[in-house]
Amino acid sequence: MNAIDRLVEQIKKKNNPTVMGLDPRIESVPAYIKNEAYKKYGQTLKGASEAILEFNKKLIDATADLIPAVKPQMAFFELLGEEGVRVFRETCEYAKAKDLLVIGDVKRGDIGSTAEAYSSAYLGKVKIEQREQAVFDIDFITINPYLGQDSIEPFLEDCTRYGKGIFILVKTSNKSSGDVQDILNFGGKFLFEHVAGLVDKWGKVLVGQSGYSAVGAVVGATYPDQIITLREVLEKAFILVPGYGAQGGTSADAAKAFKKDGLGAIVNASRSIAQAYKSDRWKNTYCEERFDEVARVEVIRMRDELNKEIARKITGH
Repeated sequence: MNAIDRLVEQIKKKNNPTVMGLDPRIESVPAYIKNEAYKKYGQTLKGASEAILEFNKKLIDATADLIPAVKPQMAFFELLGEEGVRVFRETCEYAKAKDLLVIGDVKRGDIGSTAEAYSSAYLGKVKIEQREQAVFDIDFITINPYLGQDSIEPFLEDCTRYGKGIFILVKTSNKSSGDVQDILNFGGKFLFEHVAGLVDKWGKVLVGQSGYSAVGAVVGATYPDQIITLREVLEKAFILVPGYGAQGGTSADAAKAFKKDGLGAIVNASRSIAQAYKSDRWKNTYCEERFDEVARVEVIRMRDELNKEIARKITGH
């Protein structure tokens, strides 16, 4: 069973298309966790990394039975150097041990041997003399397609070989994405539509038993009109939808990425789950020592809201 089929299975099992994003800034970690880590390791890169690891584990423990996947953002781990990269790997391993799929938000993109190295590190295996060894061994990663097809091919090969998947940036959720992605080409289409067509083409050879491809697309909830257009173009692709919650995307916006079967998309929420205890909705109900409890409550609220909007899209009312 390849990664997309495992993802679909978990979404159906948990009746939840929510992905918890892990974007761990040290300032977002509750003080009691930081203080405990600093006592052991000092106010150092290691101390901060250990605090983040404990924070991630508590979030995963609180939500693993509810969500199909987590999406750790590599940049926030790289920020802490080698200790942070170690904690990225340990966070991924911990999530997988809880039967969660892991989407590494790494946004890699390069050509030739460099693309092969990225792909081997995250999706495949590294050959050391006569032995092959997995490094991060995660289920999906995000990919930047700007360098064209030869930058994508190593990832497609490892997806085939190891049963993994990728989500390719198509229409990102940030405000200035249109500076590049909304440029019209000679065919009268926006650049993001052209990229979506490539994603659809690249994914045709990696369609699983679920009917969906292991080659998916990233399309932000902050652009609901574009989601409607791209859902038609991306016939077999799963759509990873960022931009929900803190960035302004709503459940109704995100629901536009789903197909009539109620599948076809996963919706990421990072700050709105991990830092729910700070939100206006919950800050007067939960203290920071109960951040994991409120994260669970927020996942349930988000799940129910999304499922309501998806059902409304399917039925038309």
